[in-house]
Amino acid sequence: KHKGYVTSYDADAMIPEWVAYELTAEETRGDASREESIFKMDPQYRKAQAMREDYYDSGWTKGHMACAGDFKWDADALDGTFYLTNICPQDETLNGGDWNYLEKQVRYWARDNGRAWVVTGPIIGRNKYGRIGDNDVVVPDSFFKAVLLPRGDGYSAIAFVMGNDSRRYYLEKCALSVNELERMTGMDFFPNLPDDVEEKVEGKVTLSDFN
Repeated sequence: KHKGYVTSYDADAMIPEWVAYELTAEETRGDASREESIFKMDPQYRKAQAMREDYYDSGWTKGHMACAGDFKWDADALDGTFYLTNICPQDETLNGGDWNYLEKQVRYWARDNGRAWVVTGPIIGRNKYGRIGDNDVVVPDSFFKAVLLPRGDGYSAIAFVMGNDSRRYYLEKCALSVNELERMTGMDFFPNLPDDVEEKVEGKVTLSDFN
């Protein structure tokens, strides 16, 4: 558990299984800078983990799961997103392109709705890209993001999956329901919702709620 987010780390794959956090409207604004931050091992995780050297000359960038742009509200919180327990090998075009655009959209939704609850992570899939580095860091086949927003007296949810490659991923084309993402990943997202509310909210996508 770090300042602002929680990560579940896969000690075999050497990447996070998922990261989760609440992003409030106030937290979408801030002036903390990432210029002094460096990618580093997580001091809270006492077992073996990935190292920066695993990524050298691998052809993959160090992709944040809890993105640095969501933590500019506090310098320590932002710096904590550079722990390697929050990082996956990610295609450079995806990292700086459509995935980055999705991250910006989440900040917009959080500002527009007061807050957003976010869960992000890799989908290892068939592991078609193999592993990198001396620590055998798994390169995921794709990535997911699930977002829950407060809407009036209820909630609205949406999920996205993008392949770990340089193709274009338009949000309306890669959007899916949270239930569909749960079947794909085997995870249970937003379990604190009452069961009847959870099933209703996670079973459909209302695109108009997300502009």
